[in-house]
Amino acid sequence: MPEVYKHDKHKPRWPGRAYLLYLLAMPLLPALFIVPFSGDLVKLVTYYGAFASFVAGARFMKAGLVAEAEYHKRKIAAPPKTPRKLLGSLFTGAGAFICSWLAMGHSLLFAGALGVMAVAGATLFYGRDPKAPKYGEIVGGHGYTAEEVMAALTEAEEKIASIEVAARDIRNPELTNRLKRIARRARNIVDVMEDDPGGLRRARRFLNVYLDGARRVTEGYARTHRRSEAAELENNFRNVLTTIEDVFEEQHQKLLEHDALDLDVQIDVLSQQLKKQGVS
Repeated sequence: MPEVYKHDKHKPRWPGRAYLLYLLAMPLLPALFIVPFSGDLVKLVTYYGAFASFVAGARFMKAGLVAEAEYHKRKIAAPPKTPRKLLGSLFTGAGAFICSWLAMGHSLLFAGALGVMAVAGATLFYGRDPKAPKYGEIVGGHGYTAEEVMAALTEAEEKIASIEVAARDIRNPELTNRLKRIARRARNIVDVMEDDPGGLRRARRFLNVYLDGARRVTEGYARTHRRSEAAELENNFRNVLTTIEDVFEEQHQKLLEHDALDLDVQIDVLSQQLKKQGVS
């Protein structure tokens, strides 16, 4: 999975300036409709290749700007694993090179220089991808690296996102609102994990067990409730969500107070309820 840890507090604004790169592809649009009728395969490949390069450059740059904005908004962050902004610049340069050399008929030297200038211009305008972890020394003081904390945050967010996706298939407003509250309270716990990595081990274990339980029952109910409209199934699902929601709030408060929570007891309560309710 890609780096998906993001929530409303950290969600970056869409970096629309990446759309400027799409403008480079616009002059090629008329040729894309005309060249296929010419029967010239070389021209066809040339124009479509240049267009695809510009579009790929814009898409990679857009993804890179999103990742960069998310990186800067986090207190603890590992740099993006994929250098999307660099790829965006390289594809932009490739598009400029193809257009200059094969489409416009310029010399190879001139086209190469133009491609290099396009790469350099895109890099100067959009900047480079983040390279270093943020607050690695502070995290290390708690016994965890930035990579370990980010892995925990990403893992938790993936499960929260799965709950939200499954909730869209449930047509009951009450249950949908409960799931939204569960996702919100789970993200409150994630916020505490980010602010205080010292509680990572306890919070991560809690989130793994409860988020797994919440995700499992939500996805299961979303799949089956349309085929079975039994009131008992809906009531069982409601009871499970009530338990999860209450314990999430309790865990959040305990983490804020740096108090210990008897996870074994809480986990056993959830496990028994999941087995009894039969909604997983």
